[in-house]
Amino acid sequence: MVSGVWSLMRFLIKGSVAGGAVYLVYDQELLGPSDKSQAVLQKAEEVVPTAVYQFSQYVCEQTGLKIPQLPAPPKFNFHIRESWNSGIITVMSALSVAPSKAWEYSKEGWEYLKERTK
Repeated sequence: MVSGVWSLMRFLIKGSVAGGAVYLVYDQELLGPSDKSQAVLQKAEEVVPTAVYQFSQYVCEQTGLKIPQLPAPPKFNFHIRESWNSGIITVMSALSVAPSKAWEYSKEGWEYLKERTK
């Protein structure tokens, strides 16, 4: 009984995290124009280190542990548009040739098996 409840709780937590991620992507319009995505990334670069620092301070106060100061995150200077477009182009080209490559590989495999069984 307990394992069933634990499995249900894990499923609900994972579903909540996944649903929250989908909502965040939709709400911040991350799949829209790259200008908006780049603006959200810059906003996250400003907000996340502060939030992590505040959380670490809270954990230190509550637990009495001393967490060493983390170094500043590196600054990346690249445009999402070029990376996003090249990634999409690569994935779509791989998907477009997948059926013909699968046919080619299965044909080669069949020929190999024919040779080995003679």
